[in-house]
This record gives sequence, C-alpha cells and structure tokens, in this order.
Amino acid sequence: MKLRLQLLELEDQPWFPAVIRAGMMDYLRFMITLLHTYRPIAPLLAEGLARTGQTHVLELGAGAGGGTEDVWQALRQQPGLAEVRITLTDLYPQPAAWADIARRTGGAIQGCAPPVDALAVPAALTGFRAIFSAFHHFPPLAAEALLRDAVRAGQGIAVFEGAGKHWLEIGLAWTVLPVAQLLLTPFFRPFRLSRLVFTYLLPLIPLGTIFDGTVSILRLYPPDYLLRLARQADPAGRYEWQAGKKRHWWGPEVTYLIGWPEGN
Repeated sequence: MKLRLQLLELEDQPWFPAVIRAGMMDYLRFMITLLHTYRPIAPLLAEGLARTGQTHVLELGAGAGGGTEDVWQALRQQPGLAEVRITLTDLYPQPAAWADIARRTGGAIQGCAPPVDALAVPAALTGFRAIFSAFHHFPPLAAEALLRDAVRAGQGIAVFEGAGKHWLEIGLAWTVLPVAQLLLTPFFRPFRLSRLVFTYLLPLIPLGTIFDGTVSILRLYPPDYLLRLARQADPAGRYEWQAGKKRHWWGPEVTYLIGWPEGN
C-alpha cells in the first residue's frame, strides 16, 4: 500500500477519555509482547549499535514501555550485546510503569524522569535512538525534524513500525484482532475493573482499538517515503540509511528506517 493519509487517531486527542486510552494501550502492549512483534529487527538494531560502538539504546516516545523488554531480550542474544541497556523517554513520562520494568530487568531498562521531546533531545541523553510504533504519529515536517535532530547530534537513529502497511492488516484489525481482544482481556495485568467494563459492557476499548488500528496503518510511512524523509533531514549525506521491511517467519512484517554516520 503506497497510500498515506494524515488522519486523526482517537488516542492523540486531548478530549479522549484516559481510561479508554489506557485500555487500548494495555491491549497493544500485551499483543506486541505476545506476538514478539519486534523480534525480527534485533539483528538490524544490533548492527546499528555495532556500527556506532554503542551498547545503549535511547528509546523515544516510549509510552509505558510496551514491548521494550522483548526487544531487550532479543538484543541480549546478539553478539557483544549481553550487557545492552535501554533508556525510556517520553514527552509524557510514565515513571510508575518504567519503575516496574526496571525492577523486572535488574535495571538494564531505566526510565528518564524529565519529559523528553523527540524533536529536540537534550545533548546529555546519548545512545542509539530508537522509536517503536510511534513514528506514524508525527506528520511529515515533524518526522523530518525528529530525524534531523539525530543527525545534528551525530547519533544513530532507528524507526520501527509493527506492520507492513497492507490492506490485509486493516482486514485483521476489523475481524481477528477484536476477537483476540475479547478473549485475552481477562489476562491483562495489572487487573483493572474499568478495562472489563469498557470491553464487555460498553465496548469502547475494542471500538477505539479498531478505529485507531485502521488509522495507524493508513498513517504509516512506506519505506520509500521514510528514505525521502531521511535524505531531507540529512542533505549533506553524512549518514548511511536503510529502509525496508523485516518479515516474521509466520508472515507479519515490521517496517523500518535505520541510519548511522558514514564511516562508522
């Protein structure tokens, strides 16, 4: 699918009820971890770390850190990355969720308490930058600015989206995935009564998930568009850029863009 539409997602709207947004995020985190969505990109991110001499990932727009532990575990299996660390950042930090991740990973994944704007990352925050499942939220000018900030700082940058941008994925968003949400919601942790109410009695969480899931796929940047943004952000050609898709052995794809300074 080459089409890209800059539509509005419900979760981005300030008026959208926080309890519904939280329920939608709980489902997405659960599914990203259950399906090991980002496992296929571990060798690619490991190459970026090796090229830049890093063992530290700076995650931008991390939200509550859903899926980050799975990425961390996959990276640890790559050569030379047994001690890899990840720092979680967001414009709206979630310290409680991050503290829980830090506890489970023995401090290998830590949160950065102050808010961090992905378009203007403080110089003190170094590391190979990565953004998962969030780049499509940025319109083209902001997306280019995010990449340009990494180039300006001389830091490696990777963008990963957990879909291949296919019409079939929209079909799944309307059929299979809502059924999975209804079946799996009782197993989400921590338990929240509101999640059950707004899933089964008044199904606003599933409906919001279907809507935003569809819009997310339509908003995804295809690989050629990602490369165009990267080259606009790096007019001097200082970086080596790659974009494409990585496929799971069982079918689904991850769309990616990754870049690091030339000569590394």
